[in-house]
Amino acid sequence: MKKLIAAIIIITTVAVSCSKSTSTSTTTVDCSGTAKSYATDVSPVITTYCATNSGCHGTGSSQGPGALTSYAQVYSARASIRISVANGTMPQNTTLTTAQKNAILCWIDNGASNN
Repeated sequence: MKKLIAAIIIITTVAVSCSKSTSTSTTTVDCSGTAKSYATDVSPVITTYCATNSGCHGTGSSQGPGALTSYAQVYSARASIRISVANGTMPQNTTLTTAQKNAILCWIDNGASNN
């Protein structure tokens, strides 16, 4: 019985990993400081934790919002990214620092400029 329960938990975890969240987020952050830059603040985090090292959102990915390897792809997926980062469901298998989360959330909340 314990093995069955463990197998169900593992299968469920695998099935939902890299999935797109459908919930909404009301998380607010203080974005009154320096404006966040895609190139400096957001892209390195997305590249490291979502596109390159995770294998979830690399080139050709169909996981969740798909590949997140360019500004255009990240911009198009910004609503999904915001929800997943704000509620902590992404990136999978790791946790972003508060500064990393706030950088992404503030960048999105301030228009997600290609800067």
